[in-house]
Amino acid sequence: MEASTTINAAGGRKGLARRKRVSKSVKSGLQFPVGRIGRLLKKGRYAQRIGRGTPVYIAAVLEYLASEVLELAGNAVKDDKKARIIPRHLMLAVRNDEELNNLLKGVTIAEGGRPPFVVDVLLPKKAGRCWVETSQCVMIGALSSSNIYCGPGRSAKGKLQKQILKDIQVNHFTFYEA
Repeated sequence: MEASTTINAAGGRKGLARRKRVSKSVKSGLQFPVGRIGRLLKKGRYAQRIGRGTPVYIAAVLEYLASEVLELAGNAVKDDKKARIIPRHLMLAVRNDEELNNLLKGVTIAEGGRPPFVVDVLLPKKAGRCWVETSQCVMIGALSSSNIYCGPGRSAKGKLQKQILKDIQVNHFTFYEA
């Protein structure tokens, strides 16, 4: 049998060579600091005793939530055609996700702004055609002179066209949906 070789370790003590220290975060495969979370749990006196797996579990949950929010915020950044995540993107990410919104409903994100809200009546219709009927003619689609229809063989030119557009602008028309 071979004898254990003794070497001078740190502090001048003789003994076996020490292994390199490995943090709890590395052992558990996490990026969040497991040791710090454990220390803060003990220091905060949340309970008389804290189990060994508790800080690992909390660190894993926090890491998952952070990655989820950052992924959604990154999507908001791409939609906004920007290169940097700002608090507004974080707010949009949280408020547009049903589960995160439910979890963080009482949270105010500083500099996040207000969630966008447009009344349904103001949104454009997705399907179907619409037309505007004035006293003389019918206008189909958007407000432009090329969309005015006055019946077969009639066209809205000159004074009639100007009068129709004026009637439409001052709300002398009836709006229909198809």
